[in-house]
Amino acid sequence: MSWFISDAWAQSPPSGGMAEGFLGLAPLILLFVVFYFLLIRPQQKRQKEHKEMVAALEKGDEIVTNGGLLAKVIKVGDHFVVVEAAKGVELRVQRQSVASIVPKGTIKAQASS
Repeated sequence: MSWFISDAWAQSPPSGGMAEGFLGLAPLILLFVVFYFLLIRPQQKRQKEHKEMVAALEKGDEIVTNGGLLAKVIKVGDHFVVVEAAKGVELRVQRQSVASIVPKGTIKAQASS
């Protein structure tokens, strides 16, 4: 039978030990560290800033929602905010849907342009 197929001989185990095992994990650890500093950490920082901004909402603030609605806060509740989008038009939106607080007077500046 050795005419058609060569015999398979067992190889000796690789020498080295623990050092080669850690060197094999080094790229994975480096990749995780890079992901943490470039993706995870900045996202957590943005979430913390948004949570603080939503908690600081007050009556009279001018806001932009995630949907792009520019409005003035009339009433602040636990989970919802009542905003005035135009004279006599009041809407109730979730607090978490507030994307940003804009400087006061932005609504008047946008209405005149």
